[in-house]
This record gives sequence, structure tokens and C-alpha cells, in this order.
Amino acid sequence: MTWTGSSTHALARAAVLGVVAAGLAVGSAAANEFRWAGTTDPQSMDPHAANSAPVLGFLNNVYEGLVRRNREMRIEPALAESWEPLGADGWRFHLREGVTFHDGAAFDADDVLFSYERASSEQSDVRSWFAPVSEVKVVDDFTIDFMTNAPNPLFPDSIANFMVMDRDWAEANGAELPARDEENFATRNANGTAAFRLVERNPSVRTVLEPYDGWWDTVEHNLTQAVFTPISNQATGIAALLSGEIDFIEPIPLQDVPRLKSADGYTVHEGVEARVIMFGFGHDRDALQFSDETADANPFLDVRVRKAIYQAIDVDALVSRVMRGNAAPASQLVSPAMRGFTESLADRLPYDPDAAKALLAEAGYADGFSFGLMCPNDRYINDEEICRAAASMLAQVGVDAKLTAMPVRNYWPELREDNFDMYMLGWSPGTFDAEHPIRFLASTPNTEKKLGSWNFGGFSDARVDELLPMIQQELDDTKRQGMIDEVHKILQDEVAYVPMYIQPLVWGSKDNVEVSQRTDNFFILRWVTVN
Repeated sequence: MTWTGSSTHALARAAVLGVVAAGLAVGSAAANEFRWAGTTDPQSMDPHAANSAPVLGFLNNVYEGLVRRNREMRIEPALAESWEPLGADGWRFHLREGVTFHDGAAFDADDVLFSYERASSEQSDVRSWFAPVSEVKVVDDFTIDFMTNAPNPLFPDSIANFMVMDRDWAEANGAELPARDEENFATRNANGTAAFRLVERNPSVRTVLEPYDGWWDTVEHNLTQAVFTPISNQATGIAALLSGEIDFIEPIPLQDVPRLKSADGYTVHEGVEARVIMFGFGHDRDALQFSDETADANPFLDVRVRKAIYQAIDVDALVSRVMRGNAAPASQLVSPAMRGFTESLADRLPYDPDAAKALLAEAGYADGFSFGLMCPNDRYINDEEICRAAASMLAQVGVDAKLTAMPVRNYWPELREDNFDMYMLGWSPGTFDAEHPIRFLASTPNTEKKLGSWNFGGFSDARVDELLPMIQQELDDTKRQGMIDEVHKILQDEVAYVPMYIQPLVWGSKDNVEVSQRTDNFFILRWVTVN
């Protein structure tokens, strides 16, 4: 949905003052130079080092995979021109000839093999994508086979964000493996095949892309340069847009949507993202780490306590007040728009503080307890505000959530080091299928099997682990949905997570900027025009 409006001079003057106060330089841009901003700077330029939307979304402009998603999120050819199943044993991909990397090196099947080996390594954060793969075989320079352990009809969809690197470039620069928690050459440099090439990287300050003249596909944009600036302070970001310093920002503060709609020369782009925002628990530890009273126990091991937390949080109030009505309550790890959503389990547990208190008392915590709640403050829309509001609601039933909020660049390492008792997470399934969060969030973490890599709390259920491979290979939609329904029911009964709401998409731009808004919240420059 798109909105435009009339002039508001006082607002523009205030915006300029805000930009000056924030110490931002205001400048003019060429007609087809594009300046955009977001709250989160991608933590790495390495496509295999971080399985997060800010990284994958940004790098989809620089790197390409065998397949990609179009504006409507459908899979289409990219570095592979076509593909077909090899019976029940895997998939054969026929690669595009004549493609070159940004440094001029030729692309071929060996680069795909290298990228698979790199992306599936223990050092990679995206290795779970390749859990079904048993072997990769180069047939010839432009044909490659991905063999799977069992029939896997979703495999092409599951690798839409698998990006291919040049073997020679990576090896020459000591970047044979990704550096997830450290740095190597690929952390700040890139050499892809996509429509834009990286020409400058100054983390947390400025990243500059320019069109790649040797790109194999048809050019739809009219940009000569694209400059990304991370602006974590939302007021500063909206001021930068209104002052003319930037052309586009996402997301815009929800409280500023009405103002921007009424301001002359600006457009608000609104939609619904595929991302479900939830709280997770530390399921796999005997004691809380950040409690004043129960340092020798973990109340979250008791499903009654987890259910109490669920019923103490008024999600409708969070949606209406903190999110200003720009979200929808969620009951599962996928939204109703995703394949595999279970209609019969669409209802959430009711908000009921009295029931929450009774559950706590029944579990032996009538006087409540304290714990550490870990949240980001620049990853999701109003993330810190949501966590503060939820903590206030939990206090009403006697539970003291000691909130720690931090930038996302610090947040993921803290979660991987298990420095939390409860935490916030948002998940958008890369395949737009329920199998994706089951594999990443609900499977017992298993490095060897490449499962549960984002299951920070260590939730484990033998039946879920048993059902996942069956879901991955079942071709009958009815049978498959029945198994997914069973998993959703287990996750709800066990309160493995507290699903809260589906995050909205709210972008702002000058009205001479045309963009395409995908439901995965990836901002794709090859569809941007500045008129």
C-alpha cells in the first residue's frame, strides 16, 4: 500500500534541526545516486558467516546463488538456468555459461562446489541449509548434482539464499572458510556475480555499491551508485529522510507513519512481513544465570512456568499500543501466509494474569522469581520497547524480568554463548514453509547433522526430531501437513516458544523513488529507480 500527502514546512524544519543535532552531514546527490538507510548494519560481507536477514538481504545485491526469488517470492533461475530431480536421490543444476565475477574471473561448477563446502563447514552459520545433502558432484564445468539423503522436494527453495563465491579469490585472500565470530578478508570485501559490486565498506558508518557492468541479466534499475548508512536512532533516521540527506529508510518509526503520510514529497510503503517475533527459553540448563533467588534452579524447565509467562503477556496490548496496530498476533512459528500453517491451532492461549499466577504457584513459585531477559535494540521494529512492555506485564504476576538490550552486532554472539535466561527472536522462513523453523528452531541442536543452529535455548523433543526428516521427504501434501500439524501441537503444548506477533513492513522514501517490497524484507537494489 502506498501513501503520499501534502506539505508540512514546520516538520521539515524540525527534521533538519534533528539532523544537525545528530551531527549528520547534509548533502546533495546525483539524480540516480541512491542513498538508503536501515537500523541494522550487516555484520559481515561474508555470505556464509551470518544467517541473518540484514546480512542475507544486503548481500543478495552483491552475490547470487543457483536460484533466487522474484518480486512475488517465487523461485526463478539465477546462476542455474534450469534444474531437475534425479529421481529420489537429489537434484541436477544446469549452470549459466558466460557469467563472470566482479573481478572478471569466470564462473563455473567448481565455484559452486567450493561454496557448498564452505557454506556447509562447521565454521558456517548457514550449514543447516545443507542438512539433507549427502554429496555434491561436479558433472562437468556447467552441471552439478546435489545428492540428498532422501527425497527432498523443497531443496531448490531451501537454497534461495545460498550464495556462490569464487574459489580462487577466496583462497588467494585467506578466506577459504567463513569467520562467523571473527574477521577475515571476506568480512569486509566481496566478489560476487550480482547486479552490484562492493566498492567501499566502513562498518557501522557507510557501505557503497556500484552497478556491475558485466552482469549477465537485464538491468531494470537506473542507479549509478547506492550508498547505505546504518542509522540506529529512529528519530535521526526519519529526520535524515525529511531533510533530504537520504532517499529511503526502513523501517520507519510507527509513530511517524501519520506524519510522513501527510508530508509532501514522501511515500510510505506498507506490507506484512513473513517474520514471527517470539520469546525463547533456556531449556537446556539446570539453573538460571541471572536470577537473584533461583540461581540453583531453572523454573523454565517446568512447562507450567513457560505457560505462565505466555499467559502473562498481553499480546493484543503490545500490538495495539507498542506496534500501533501495525502487527497481527501469532500462534505458531509461521504466519497464516506460510505453507504448513495449522488452521486448527490458530488461536493463542488467552491473556490471563490470574491463570499465570496460579500456574506459578502450582509449580512452586508463588512468590515469583527473577531472571535475565536478553533483547536486541536495533534488529526488529520497536524491539526494546516490546521487551520493556513485556517485562512490565510479567512483573504484574510477580516475575522480575531483568532486561538487557543491546545492538544486534553484540546480540547474536551473546546468545551463542548462552548468556540469557529468556530471549527475543524473530524468524522469517527462507523457504516460506513450516519445515524451515522446525529445522532451525525446534530440532535438537546437532552440529553433525546441521540441525537446530538457531535453537539457542536447546529445546529438544524426540518426536519432533523423528518427524522432521519425514516432513522433508513426504510428497503427499495431506500426509505432510498432518505431520506438520503434530509438530505445531507439540510446540504449543510444550510452550517451546512464546510466539507473539507477525512484524509489519513499513518503509519510507521520497516519492521519486520506486521500489519493490518483498515479504521477506529483503531490499533488492536491482528493482530501484530514482526518477
